[in-house]
Amino acid sequence: MVTLGLDESVDMRKVLVRSLSVTEGAKSSLSVNDVLDLTSPCNVTLSLYQEYQWSIIANREISRSYKILNQIGVSELNEKTYIATAYVSRDTKWKDLQIVNLKLGPDGATYNGNTDFSSIEWIPYTNYASAKVKVKYKDFFEEDWELRVYRKDKMAETKQADGFVNVAWLYGEGIEGLDNGFEIREASVTEWEKVPEKYVTINGAAFTACVPHLKAQTTYVCRAYSGENYGEERSFTTGQAVELPDGSFENWHSVIEKKHVWWKPWTEGTTGYWDTGNKGVVTASDSNTTPTTQVTWNNNGTAACLQSKNLFIKFAAGNLFMGEFLEVVDGTNGLLDFGKPFSERPTKLKGHYKYVPQNVTILPTNSDDKKAFEFLKNKPDTCSIYIALGDWDSPVRICTTPSKRQLFDKNDEHIIAYAELNSGKAMTEYEPFELKLDYRVTNRVPKYIVVVCSASKYGDYFAGGDGSTLWVDDFSLEYDYDN
Repeated sequence: MVTLGLDESVDMRKVLVRSLSVTEGAKSSLSVNDVLDLTSPCNVTLSLYQEYQWSIIANREISRSYKILNQIGVSELNEKTYIATAYVSRDTKWKDLQIVNLKLGPDGATYNGNTDFSSIEWIPYTNYASAKVKVKYKDFFEEDWELRVYRKDKMAETKQADGFVNVAWLYGEGIEGLDNGFEIREASVTEWEKVPEKYVTINGAAFTACVPHLKAQTTYVCRAYSGENYGEERSFTTGQAVELPDGSFENWHSVIEKKHVWWKPWTEGTTGYWDTGNKGVVTASDSNTTPTTQVTWNNNGTAACLQSKNLFIKFAAGNLFMGEFLEVVDGTNGLLDFGKPFSERPTKLKGHYKYVPQNVTILPTNSDDKKAFEFLKNKPDTCSIYIALGDWDSPVRICTTPSKRQLFDKNDEHIIAYAELNSGKAMTEYEPFELKLDYRVTNRVPKYIVVVCSASKYGDYFAGGDGSTLWVDDFSLEYDYDN
């Protein structure tokens, strides 16, 4: 299945194919300049030794908005029921309702036959006012919407409060244009403190605050305000600053496997928090991820050295990850689990790294993959470090076998926060790095943490530079933000 994103002004009945790319030697039942009706899935046949059936599905997203003068909070637009709802203060008269923004169709759409809102008439009911609107665009878009306005007793609302460890995210709604913000206090005290304006982000009638420098394992109370109006009080309790286990990479032991040295990044007799691809590498060579006391960021202790190798039977990227290398499958491929249980919400991953890339000379042997990564050939390799927090119910299963490939997807819906570093710069010394986690939502609690380091970013596809080396040392988590 292929999902095709379309501009909101496109007629889905008449979609022109401007370009088409298929695997070399393959044939397609679809051609350039064909015109498709994508109001329903379009079936396409691809032929290469055998026939494959694909479906093309169109996704046309329309940006919609609705706002009333002196509105309280944010409008609600239901694209299934075609009802748009806004709220005003309790003393608003229905005859005074005034639309300041309305967009329910593509740019240029008409509303009851007009491009402005002059023909929209309000009908009052017991507890709300309603207006019917026919939205039309050219000859292919037509929807019937109902606009509603309700009176509201609350002029300010504290919508949500999410406590991390030293940070809290607060969400409120009020009246646009007034002084909007938050107050906060520890639950054990009575005096309120105003959240500084620099921590508050205003978006119309909605506002958000990211409040740093809070105490860990402490209960707080907060409330939103809009002018002289206050929302309900909400409480939250901050978490605990948990250290990143074995982030200093000091603990290693080795065993001999098939006459090769197999290094494992944990103390013998214990359960490892980190693992490597060494279990697969030692089927043909000594480990390519090893401890080093010679190349550390502060000339003290132990660091991890990740070196990519061409093993002739297959390219092996130097790697280090939270999780477990389960087994070698399908000859020389790996089955892995990414992630370890974790329930706190840090703000940053910090550490030190050094990278010496080699030019990419090894490309995948699989023909489709080889073509896809041809652009990398003879260019400097790239290292990768990333962190993810997610609410998966189990570790993230990884399989590198091309026919069964299952890799980490940074757009996975289970991911709560993510940050990454990619670099192809040759370095003579260690440099510090700081990855600030981008929280996609703040009201979900992680179940797992994933941290992955690779000397060759595309090593999962068996592409990279023979000898590219990444050193990493002293990883740690931070739980606060700077001012």
